[in-house]
Amino acid sequence: MRTKLMAVALGALGLFGSCAPAFAHHGNAAYDYEKTVVVKGVVTGYIWANPHVYLKVDAKDESGNVQHWLIEAQNPVAQANAGWSKSTFKPGDQVDLDVMPTKNGQPIGRFRNRIVINGEVFKGPGPR
Repeated sequence: MRTKLMAVALGALGLFGSCAPAFAHHGNAAYDYEKTVVVKGVVTGYIWANPHVYLKVDAKDESGNVQHWLIEAQNPVAQANAGWSKSTFKPGDQVDLDVMPTKNGQPIGRFRNRIVINGEVFKGPGPR
């Protein structure tokens, strides 16, 4: 009986141990830490939710084509500690942002520290 109970306990422990990587946070390997891209455009959406705050911006590239950017910040608590709120960005706002782009060239990135909203300088997303 003790052997069976021990086997079941070890099996359960092994099962839970193998699930641990599923709870890990995603990495930042997709972003190019050596580059900064300036994104100037119009806010089309602002998502204040876990696990990250996101900003959607329509910006023109060098050829004049509109790119739909998705820019990631930290979680809402970290952003609130940096002075952000649910109403920091509104659709229609003109923004000028420094963004860390993805390595694959898609219009996706993470905030750097320079943020200008409707001509006013705003505090960046905080430490990374």
